[in-house]
Amino acid sequence: MKFIIKDYELYLKKEKGLSVNTVTSYLKDVNQYLIFLEKYHEIKKPRHLNKKTLSNYLKNIKDKYEVSTYARKLTAIKSFYNFLLIENEIDLDFAKDIETPKLPKNLPQVLSVEEVSRLFSVIDIETVYGLRNIALLELIYGSGLRVSELLDIKLSDIHLNEGYIKIIAKGNKERVVPISPMAVYAIRRYLIKSREQLLKNEKSLYLFINNQSSRLSRQGFYKILKGLAYDANINIDISPHTLRHSFATHLLENGMDLRTLQTLLGHEDISTTQIYTHISNKRLKEVYNSTHPRARKEEENV
Repeated sequence: MKFIIKDYELYLKKEKGLSVNTVTSYLKDVNQYLIFLEKYHEIKKPRHLNKKTLSNYLKNIKDKYEVSTYARKLTAIKSFYNFLLIENEIDLDFAKDIETPKLPKNLPQVLSVEEVSRLFSVIDIETVYGLRNIALLELIYGSGLRVSELLDIKLSDIHLNEGYIKIIAKGNKERVVPISPMAVYAIRRYLIKSREQLLKNEKSLYLFINNQSSRLSRQGFYKILKGLAYDANINIDISPHTLRHSFATHLLENGMDLRTLQTLLGHEDISTTQIYTHISNKRLKEVYNSTHPRARKEEENV
C-alpha cells in the first residue's frame, strides 16, 4: 500500500496546506500503521482494510504512548482514511467515528512585563549579534509571531515606512501584521550596522542571518533565547513561543478585545485565542491575592 503514500503526501501539502513538520509527522505515523498491517495482517491494498484491523492497531499502541502522542497518531490515521475515501480507494471510512481523546489544557508559560524588560536589557547592542538579537526580540514579542513566521521573513516582506510586515502563515495563508516603532527602529539599526557584516559578502533573501551567512534556524534562535534568559535570571523554561504567549496575554491585560487578538495571532478559530483569557484571569487573581489587604489577611489566618 506504500504506493499511495506519495499521493497522500501531496494531498497534505497542496490541498490541506499543512506545515512541513506536520506532514512529516503524519507520514511517519501512517507508515507505522501500514507496517503493522503488512506484518500482522498481510494487508497490502486499501481495499483489504477493515474495521477490526484498525481496532487492533489502536489497542496495540494506546498503552505504549502518552495521550497526546496517541491522539496525534489517531489524527494522522483518520486523515489517511479520509484521503483514501476521497480517492475512491475505500468505500467506507472506518476511522471516521473513532473518538480522539481529549487532551488536558495546560496553560502556556508567560513572562511578566518586568521579565520581558530584563530580557531586552541584557542584550549588548554594541555588537553585530546584539543588534540582530534585539531586532529578533522586538519583532517576535512586539508582533506575536510564531518562530517559523519570524525566521521565514524575507527582505521583501518588510515595509518599515508603513510599519507592517507580510507573514506567510500556516497553510500558506498570508496576513499583514503591524510592527511597533521600537521594532522598526531595531530592524533599521540591524540592517544598517549588522546584517551585511553577518553576510560576509554572501547573499540572502531572509531578514535574519546566522554567523555562517545563512538563514537563522529554529535551533539557533532557541539557543540565543536560552542564553538571554540565563543572563536575565529568568528561571522558567523559556522558548520562542513563550514570547508569543506573553505578547497575547499582555495585550489582553491592557484591554485588547479577543477578536482583534485573534486576527493578530492568525488564529482561524477564536477558541484557540480564548486560552489567553484563562491566563489573564489567573494572573488577575494572583495580583489580587498578593495586593488586597483582606486577601493577605485571610492567608495569614489559614
